[in-house]
Amino acid sequence: MSASIESALIWYRNDLRIEDHEGLKNATEKFDRVIAYYSFNPNHYKENKWGFKKTEKYRANFLIESVKNLQESLERLNVTLVVDLKPPHQSIPEIIQKHKVKSIYLQKEWTEEEVKEEKEVSAVLDDGIDWIYHYEQMLFHPDDLAFNIAQIPEVFGAFRKSCEKAVAVRPETILPNPLPDSNLFEKKYAMPNLSELGLENLDIDHRSAFPFQGGTTAAMARLKHYFWETKKLSYYKNTRNGLVGIDYSSKFSPWLADGSISPKMIYWEIKRYEKTIQKNQSTYWLIFELIWRDYFKYISLKHNNKIFKIGGILERDYYWDESYSTFQKWRDGDTAEPFVNANMIELKQTGWMSNRGRQNVASFFAKDLRMDWRMGAAYFESMLIDFDVHSNYGNWMYVSGVGNDPRDRKFDVQWQAQRYDSNYKFQNLWLQKTLF
Repeated sequence: MSASIESALIWYRNDLRIEDHEGLKNATEKFDRVIAYYSFNPNHYKENKWGFKKTEKYRANFLIESVKNLQESLERLNVTLVVDLKPPHQSIPEIIQKHKVKSIYLQKEWTEEEVKEEKEVSAVLDDGIDWIYHYEQMLFHPDDLAFNIAQIPEVFGAFRKSCEKAVAVRPETILPNPLPDSNLFEKKYAMPNLSELGLENLDIDHRSAFPFQGGTTAAMARLKHYFWETKKLSYYKNTRNGLVGIDYSSKFSPWLADGSISPKMIYWEIKRYEKTIQKNQSTYWLIFELIWRDYFKYISLKHNNKIFKIGGILERDYYWDESYSTFQKWRDGDTAEPFVNANMIELKQTGWMSNRGRQNVASFFAKDLRMDWRMGAAYFESMLIDFDVHSNYGNWMYVSGVGNDPRDRKFDVQWQAQRYDSNYKFQNLWLQKTLF
């Protein structure tokens, strides 16, 4: 690639797609040369202060698959994806200098680590670089809200009603046209393997409720299956609290989390389904869940790093335990509650847990064991394929009594097990002994 032509850089993070991608579209329209970049930042795979990996093998493997699929998609647009294992502040300056990059396009992030990463890059760049942000991880664009960020309602119902009444979901950003062949680098960058990230190899557990691959191709195949081939969307509200199998819920969350698919892509496909097949409570309920996802993003945007503090956004002063032996028993599925244990073993073996399971094990951890909820949130961050910083910490605050639950509820785990696993199908699947 000639260095005499000015270029744009797409810095990919949690937006691993070419569809509905404003930054990519704008960059390819404005610049003749466009380069994409993704870092498997080694800091994301180190041990955290609690003594376990910040990112474990399940999510790491899914990310590798997603980035590989992105690389293949970008090649069709004649855009090279530069992939490495260096922190961005070490790699991006080299790319910028070598290829005369004038603008960096990136999805807007606002949580602590992402902002720190940006500042580290900015500190080693010339002032003349334009930073161009886009907001596509939300369903409702911040510029379209009926209130400013400081006025975001603390109660979900008020947020949802306002958005449903006053905000139109924007159309998807159309796919860019391919650039000239000469835009591609001769070199194709290899994906790392798990051992290069300091992680163990993956063993596939046949019991997993999430046996899918990362990447937009797999996300769109899942959407096609769940909507059009099986029409499971029509029954989503009735089955979404399930525990066993691949179709009790949409399973879109891992692809949403790394941006292989956008909430708008799902929303507009629901709308097509409603016009073509059926509109009912279930089709609405999947939109309802996308709004919940938006809500936690806006709560974190409003409260910033309070979502990582022990007192949460309410700044409550509880007594929290940090016993590592208690944590280990919870992590390993060795508590007095079989329903908690089954869910924790599923997570440990597969990197997946149902929404119903997550609420129960988190409530048990914070409300029954009185453990520092941030340990549980960090473990979810490590293990869950679909980790999303806003939803994860928002939900953990919510069930721990330091977030947005106005009723400060506590889950009765045994009652929950009886209601949602009355035939012990789920517990027997994951526990060594048969309970019934």
